[in-house]
Amino acid sequence: MRAVPGHGYRHPVTTTPGARPWTLAADCGGTGIKATVLDAAGIPVRARVKLRTPYPCPPDVLLAAVVNLAASTGQSFDRVSVGFPGLIRDGIVHATPHYVTEAGPFTPRLPQLEKEWAGYDVRSALENALGRPTRVLNDAEVAGLAVIDGHGFEVLFTLGTGLGCALFDDGRLLPKVEMSQAPFRKGETYDQQLGHHARKRLGDKRWSGRVVEAIDALRPVLWWDRVYVGGGGAKHLTRDLGPDVTIVTNESGLLGGVRLWDDATQR
Repeated sequence: MRAVPGHGYRHPVTTTPGARPWTLAADCGGTGIKATVLDAAGIPVRARVKLRTPYPCPPDVLLAAVVNLAASTGQSFDRVSVGFPGLIRDGIVHATPHYVTEAGPFTPRLPQLEKEWAGYDVRSALENALGRPTRVLNDAEVAGLAVIDGHGFEVLFTLGTGLGCALFDDGRLLPKVEMSQAPFRKGETYDQQLGHHARKRLGDKRWSGRVVEAIDALRPVLWWDRVYVGGGGAKHLTRDLGPDVTIVTNESGLLGGVRLWDDATQR
């Protein structure tokens, strides 16, 4: 297992620090929402800002949180990139695991919130609220854009509130697979077994053993050329995941925001 703290976004050629366009990058998680502004090379022009994800979290509450974070950056921006948890295609929410709950991840789901989020055009709503062209992908997919090399079959897993997953073939984003909701062990999903709640309950050592078990089980299923592991939980790993695994920074969910505007990311 290789830990590569600096491994990340492949910067486009630019000779001017701070060159435009500037991208507001927001990473909407089940526990927290982060934002920063990136220059044309994907370099932050200010330190990130963060707030705790508010619950209950219907669409209008999430929109207000992102708008407030954008304002708190104190920076202008030309476009917006957002990482969103769950299954999202063409800016439309098909399923989101946490924002439909009563009080946060793994609390009871509320039918009214499920109804409000199902089919919600979050891209258009954010674009209207922020007044700038906006693109939205699954949060793990945005993180993957920051770290992939663009050659072969590459997979990124994020260890956060749950398990995020993104798949890339020669740099092109593949259709979303909601691995987090698949059964893993003892009748529970990957989210339930590998998320922050499980880690805090089990302790880092036992939880790391589960992560090793998950990676070992998925190798013969996905047959990746490269696999990356990131998210806030990656820093808590106490076990080696194997020579084919690269640990990447938790900032990837923001740094991938510039590459979200590459044609290869669109589907």
